[in-house]
Amino acid sequence: MSTKTSAVLILGLTLLLAGALMAQQKPEDIPDAPSATRPIPPPAPPSPRPGADQDTTPNAPSPDNSGAGVSSSSNDIPRSDPDSTEQKTAPPPMPPVRTVPTGSVPHDAETGQDVGYTIRVNPTLVLVPVTVKDSEGRLVGGLLPKDFSVLENGQRQKLTFFTSDPFALSAAVIFDTGMADVGLKKVQDTLSALQGAFSQFDEVGIYTYSSTVSRVSDFTSVGKELTAVLNQVKGYSGANNGPPVTSGPLGPQGPYINGIPIDSPVNPVSTPPKVAYVLNDAILLAARDLSKRPRDHRKIIFIISDGREQGSTASYKDTLKVLLTQNITVYAVGVEGAAIPIYDRLQRIHMPKTGALVGYSDILPKYVNATGGGTVYGELTPAEIERAYAQALGDARYQYTLGYSPKSTIGGYRDINVQVQRPDLKVYAKHGYYPLPTPLSTPR
Repeated sequence: MSTKTSAVLILGLTLLLAGALMAQQKPEDIPDAPSATRPIPPPAPPSPRPGADQDTTPNAPSPDNSGAGVSSSSNDIPRSDPDSTEQKTAPPPMPPVRTVPTGSVPHDAETGQDVGYTIRVNPTLVLVPVTVKDSEGRLVGGLLPKDFSVLENGQRQKLTFFTSDPFALSAAVIFDTGMADVGLKKVQDTLSALQGAFSQFDEVGIYTYSSTVSRVSDFTSVGKELTAVLNQVKGYSGANNGPPVTSGPLGPQGPYINGIPIDSPVNPVSTPPKVAYVLNDAILLAARDLSKRPRDHRKIIFIISDGREQGSTASYKDTLKVLLTQNITVYAVGVEGAAIPIYDRLQRIHMPKTGALVGYSDILPKYVNATGGGTVYGELTPAEIERAYAQALGDARYQYTLGYSPKSTIGGYRDINVQVQRPDLKVYAKHGYYPLPTPLSTPR
């Protein structure tokens, strides 16, 4: 056999052996391809070793899956190690961290301002419902924002909100059950007309008061539930007519013998029993309930009473502050004594040198005027009372609503003066308000 033929046979056997070895190699043992992120380094020159000139095939990898038996010969294709520091970009250095005491907020070293996360809020929007009437007491429509001017503490405000659209009402209706029974019966005959003065979009809560306050019904829509509640009110009784009994054998202290009550060592005192008419407490309870009603409703308190007030825990000043803070307007229908002009003036006559009022003071006009409700509708007959319902609730629904944002909400009472730039018109609006505190920021 010639030398040339022998070389060809050796080369063919070598290729067959290499193919068999590669067929036995597992996929996971195949060396990884070089990373595309860096160039493949040139192979290092082979190290001298005996018989290297006859070794024409690469070393076969170890059958161990871990790859521990892979040859480290410089002829092998280099592996790309994903954990290598050469393959990763060094992260940016962490900024310095400042710790502060618990419950405190870090401040900027230059400005001194808080650097915590905050959410800024807009100033409080002050809404002012306004009723405008002509000289004959009729509502005036068609006015524009330019026709109004609003002064807060003497400074003119820029209007940011204006509408003449009607609002749905959240109305707290307060009945005086401490008045004479004949007067209460007159009111009870008009309750159907009262319900008819509300719309299907309104909600109504019912309250009564005499010596105590009672929440008869929570706020409900105008419908069968309200009808059932008003039917319940029709069954209430008022106070007995006539002057109280203060003497005689059937006086409030019981039987007498020679002018001295039986089983009593104290001399009798002929004074009428003290009667309470807690109108302030009733208004305060209704105002607190109204503060929880929807904000897109106009909130009113509608009082049907003779206006007497005595014995309330709450004062007029504190009750009025809640009304003005919650933007609640008071409307009232005065019946019995409050509907008689001469009697109403007699209630305000002061005793000489004492300052005391004769009888009981009618405070309905004070609440109505201060909150922008206009005037008290003093009526005597059932027909007049029914007309007063429609007129008062119409005034409440069809008002202009002005809005502005004061520059600051810090401080106490703010005086409001609303003016209309047209002659011979009467303007009814609240006299002022107490701003609710508004935080400048809210932590995340």
